[in-house]
Amino acid sequence: MFLEVGNLSGLFTIIILIMFGPPLLFIIIGAVVRRKNKKASIVLFILGALYLLIGLGMCFGSF
Repeated sequence: MFLEVGNLSGLFTIIILIMFGPPLLFIIIGAVVRRKNKKASIVLFILGALYLLIGLGMCFGSF
């Protein structure tokens, strides 16, 4: 079973992926777009940083 009552490592992995997955994706997309459109890349970098701050604050605030 993926999420047994005694084994919550799958749940911890899902929480970590939710916290760090989208910001990393925003940063990678921002780096690729930077060559063509600098303004759009700055917006993506800011969104990635904001998502990371909110994700870390919301998730680690409950532990």
